[in-house]
Amino acid sequence: MRPEAEEWAPLSGRASAVDVALAVVLTVIALIVAARYPGDGPVQVSPTPGGAGTIPSPPGLPRPGPLYEPERSVAPWILVVLSALPLAARRRWPLLAFGVVAAASLAIGDRVSWINVLTCSVGAYGAVAHSRYRRRAMAALIVAAVLAGVAFRDSDPILPGWSSPAVVLLVVGVLANLVRLGRRRLLASRKRFTDLQRAQEAATRRAVEEERARIAAELHDVVTHNVSVMVIQAGAARKVMDAAPERSKAALLAVEAGGRAAMAELRHVMGLLAGPGAGTGARPDTAAGGGTPADGLEPQPGVGQLDALVERVRAAGTPVALTVTLPPLPLPPGVELTVYRVVQEALTNTIKHAAGAAATVTLGFAGAWLEIEVTDTGAVADSGGGPDAPPVDGNGRGLIGLRERLALYGGELTAGPAPDGGYRVSARVPWEAP
Repeated sequence: MRPEAEEWAPLSGRASAVDVALAVVLTVIALIVAARYPGDGPVQVSPTPGGAGTIPSPPGLPRPGPLYEPERSVAPWILVVLSALPLAARRRWPLLAFGVVAAASLAIGDRVSWINVLTCSVGAYGAVAHSRYRRRAMAALIVAAVLAGVAFRDSDPILPGWSSPAVVLLVVGVLANLVRLGRRRLLASRKRFTDLQRAQEAATRRAVEEERARIAAELHDVVTHNVSVMVIQAGAARKVMDAAPERSKAALLAVEAGGRAAMAELRHVMGLLAGPGAGTGARPDTAAGGGTPADGLEPQPGVGQLDALVERVRAAGTPVALTVTLPPLPLPPGVELTVYRVVQEALTNTIKHAAGAAATVTLGFAGAWLEIEVTDTGAVADSGGGPDAPPVDGNGRGLIGLRERLALYGGELTAGPAPDGGYRVSARVPWEAP
């Protein structure tokens, strides 16, 4: 089975420059050592007993030493260069660089010097520490150590026996493996930290987007209803201003009441966003006991405010019949706000798209479900509605926001034309925790 390549950090230009400089320096040193001190290294080949250069001795007498010291030959220059210069690619192609250096060093044979063992050790470290194929690198290192042990089996190390080339390569391989494992753990820790940072940033962005959507839906519910009522009342006041000043005055008072209601709800929403203590203190008129609290955190509108909502709609010229039947236990504040927004949005659509229609609001419960139904009789032709009035297809932003709000509590919403004409909005939402 082909081994999997490990993920590895890209090679930097600085690291490449360091490798090239190191390879050049070691190559120059290897050439100088090969020229001036050939064969002067960590191993010395012992003369073979009975071979050339020895004097035969009678049995029982100690054998004399070599008759002469043979002249040491210089290793081929190409092998000397190949034993060091490939280290320039010890991080880019670590296995290839180590293979070339090891093969050249072994080819030098008994003319090997300490610089050749050093360059081979550097190549072995690079192969194990920087190769993407750890198993291949370890196998290459073991093979090189075995070959070095076989090639220099008749050698006498200048230093103690543990300094033989085979042992040196194995020790370097173990140290490089430890460095590699430490680097992998460090990279894994950095990757986990980076992933956690990205996940946190993504979660923050999602939270901000969800909060923006929630604020947009809340502001839509607050502004659309009250502004629609105010626009209709202002239009009515304009039409009857000359003929019936009293009716015009009543319509303007309704506009003022709608504006105050809108400002109160907007102040409440802004208070929720700013949080308690975000302001500079209580206003004089609110600190004295009147108006809204200074922090703007009065309770959200709920079922108890449906009567006031219906009165404002009636003041805008839309007759509304309200029937409320509540469960015996108190409703959660979130459910109350949802019920209020459903009724508010449905009546707002009636005002905007069904001028002259009469509306009916029914709130009841069946078991663990609250059921809300808002219907209207359809636009009246001579009241500004008629065929030119924009239809409500149930795909507007307000109804979409209602569906999302109901979905938070496991509820559902249906909206569409009623069988007997007009429009109907129906919603169901659990009123108690399961």
